[in-house]
Amino acid sequence: MAAPALFDLDGRVALVTGASSGIGREIARALAEAGAAVVLVARRAAGLQEARAEIEAGGGRACALPADLADRASLRAAAARSRESFGDPDILVNAAGVNLRGPMLEIGDEAWDATIAINLSAPFFLAQALAPAMVARGWGRIINIASLQSLRAFPMSAPYGASKGGVMQLTRAQAEALGRDGVTANAIAPGFFPTALTAPVASDPARWEKMAQSTFAKRNGELRDLRGTAVFLASRASDYVTGQTIFVDGGFSAG
Repeated sequence: MAAPALFDLDGRVALVTGASSGIGREIARALAEAGAAVVLVARRAAGLQEARAEIEAGGGRACALPADLADRASLRAAAARSRESFGDPDILVNAAGVNLRGPMLEIGDEAWDATIAINLSAPFFLAQALAPAMVARGWGRIINIASLQSLRAFPMSAPYGASKGGVMQLTRAQAEALGRDGVTANAIAPGFFPTALTAPVASDPARWEKMAQSTFAKRNGELRDLRGTAVFLASRASDYVTGQTIFVDGGFSAG
């Protein structure tokens, strides 16, 4: 198979959560540019419409599907409606996430429950809803968004770290359960990228530069740095890769 064909997503349908901004929006654009029709899912309808307009302006196909993934009924309704525009999704990208920071001993029920619901429960239940159609076709891709905190603790982020540790293990469990049916499950663990979740740190130039200097690349990530890994994991190029978490972090986790 020629190299371009390995990465061609023409005829595929991808559902991307967290697609109204940040990492989810960037990955949605990358998959659309590779040929996939993209179902954009997030709470913020305005952001989804902006993302859809960007994709369509570039010649891609997309539809917006607002949903509150912390609410189980809303999540399941979105999964049920996800096939209406382009057919059953072949690719699921779980990029929606929250990081409700605070001292561990002061984290309340609401912050803990919201973090686990969006970061860990949503990837589980969306995959549970969408994987049967992938299994029936004998091909599918699940791409979760893990974190540096899947492996190490950062200050003021206990619920987030716990959820992202769970995402790494969930990815392995999904790979084990679905691999024999042609469905792969992998995760991308971004390093330091400018997103809404990292804004409290990125807004401090000294801290942001210190983080850059802690990488081998001596810079923090740009959202475009995630595109290649996302397309690789969504395409035929990764047919024999499953259960893995790929760290896109400029070498930080290898130090």
